[in-house]
Amino acid sequence: MKPIFKYILISLFALIVLGYMVFSLLYFSENHKEQVCRDFYIILADSDKIQLISQKDIAVILDQNNLNPVGKTIKYIRTESIEEVLHKNPMIKVAECYTTPSGEVYVKVNQRCPKLRVVGLGSYYVDVDRKTMPISSNYGAYIPVVSGRVTVSMATTKLFDFVTYLEQNPFWNAQIEQIYVRDDRKIELIPRVGEATIVLGTLDNYAAKLEKLRKLYVHGFSVIGWNKYKIIDLQYKDQVVCDKLGFQPIQPKVVVAEKKDSIISNKL
Repeated sequence: MKPIFKYILISLFALIVLGYMVFSLLYFSENHKEQVCRDFYIILADSDKIQLISQKDIAVILDQNNLNPVGKTIKYIRTESIEEVLHKNPMIKVAECYTTPSGEVYVKVNQRCPKLRVVGLGSYYVDVDRKTMPISSNYGAYIPVVSGRVTVSMATTKLFDFVTYLEQNPFWNAQIEQIYVRDDRKIELIPRVGEATIVLGTLDNYAAKLEKLRKLYVHGFSVIGWNKYKIIDLQYKDQVVCDKLGFQPIQPKVVVAEKKDSIISNKL
């Protein structure tokens, strides 16, 4: 067979295959659009880690907006409208809706992820994108709690960075239970072990301040015990000042006022 005829046959075969594919696509696409949705699946992509919103909550939202696809013909289901409504929910970061050739409809939801919880001038979460979000009744998070005089600006900047530092350090992530912001904007820490309140002061040089305390924990408290001190003050350069429980020196180096309306008064 001459090369020119071979080329013509190959080209003709390719055109036939392409034409069939286009016909099939159009045919099955039209048939698909005429199908009625019988099955609707809501997938929470990260439900093993977080549960800010439930599948039932999502179904209720769609029902309230007349967007539940079950029983509707595929061509009348507006997947973009479903995504738009779900994106308005403060617990949802990303929502993706799509249909299958068999007439099923899927909604895949990625939830927002809280980084810390603020309880003070307001009650809210700060998520991993440094944005505030409301508290969820469905969610009990093992995340740092920040209380006291906490502004939104402080929670989404300096405190966010500080909490990130604690999380990335296994020792402090396990040790610090709560962060308290005093009226003078200085920071106090409530540890999981021991009865002492840790006075960090400002958030300047917090890594160096915590390193002083870590050495005290490792080389001091591990020998003499964890429960002998009321205040551990890290504000002084190259030293840690401690006040013992039940002991008030005549001229204390550090005076920490006890606030009866604060969480700290319960600890002291």
